[in-house]
Amino acid sequence: MPATPFAALACPLDLAPLQRHGQSWRCADGHCFDIAAQGYVNLLPVQNKRSLDPGDSKAMVAARRRFLEAGHYRPIADAVADAVLEAAAPGQPLACLDAGCGEGYYLRRLAAAADAAQPLALLGLDISKWAVQAAAKRDLRDPAGNAGGGADAHAAWVVGSNAGLPVQPATVDRVLCTFGFPVHAEFARVLRPGGELLQVDAGTDHLRELRAVIYPSLKPERDGERPPPPGFAALGSERMRFVIGLEGRDTIADLLAMTPHLHRATAEGRARAAALTAIDLSVDVLLTRFVRCGGTRLPAA
Repeated sequence: MPATPFAALACPLDLAPLQRHGQSWRCADGHCFDIAAQGYVNLLPVQNKRSLDPGDSKAMVAARRRFLEAGHYRPIADAVADAVLEAAAPGQPLACLDAGCGEGYYLRRLAAAADAAQPLALLGLDISKWAVQAAAKRDLRDPAGNAGGGADAHAAWVVGSNAGLPVQPATVDRVLCTFGFPVHAEFARVLRPGGELLQVDAGTDHLRELRAVIYPSLKPERDGERPPPPGFAALGSERMRFVIGLEGRDTIADLLAMTPHLHRATAEGRARAAALTAIDLSVDVLLTRFVRCGGTRLPAA
């Protein structure tokens, strides 16, 4: 996959275009953001943080990496990659933003799926510095795991927030939001007219068996397709259902650590989950595609 550097970053303080100067990004107003040794840049101003260390912790990121790299969610990643590339024009760079990229698994699967005729300019963004750091460190290594890829080897990795994307307007062809926190007004702002949002959400039966262990009873959840958000039109959706079998307490603990149920469950519920040594789980997700409408007035952010 030929890599094209993602160059449409914007200053998080004034949204002015950022330019790369050596090992830093700078805007015309003089704001400067250094590239860390691991290859990422922090574009989340301290005044925009709701906590000292927002997002997933270092331990949660490690759990997510182990679980995803074991291939349990690979059908989801491959479906997302296929949808991203389906209508791409061969030979034309495709700018893709993974909004809530975690440790970069879905962007790596996308890069692996693209052929030599499809250059990609990839940007992975997450509010967790630990997630972005892990993604960037992995990207600095070649396929054999050896150092030497360079900061621009495959993707740009940024600590930032979906609530205020540090991206220039109308510069992105695809936005991915996989089990994340969508901010549709921001997605519409950075997408070009005709660009697509690909959103993956949990269905009603997602991890039902694990939830039945954790909670005394399961609340009914809303299901079905959602109406398109302002600025978008619906392109269709795909429901994915399959079963995964997990073996070992550590693997089950890794899955729990990467879900909101870790914090929602009571101590008793977490203890019941920790006692499991094996479980078969239903995976139920909805991949919805929206297209950015041209000329549509967006609501105020």
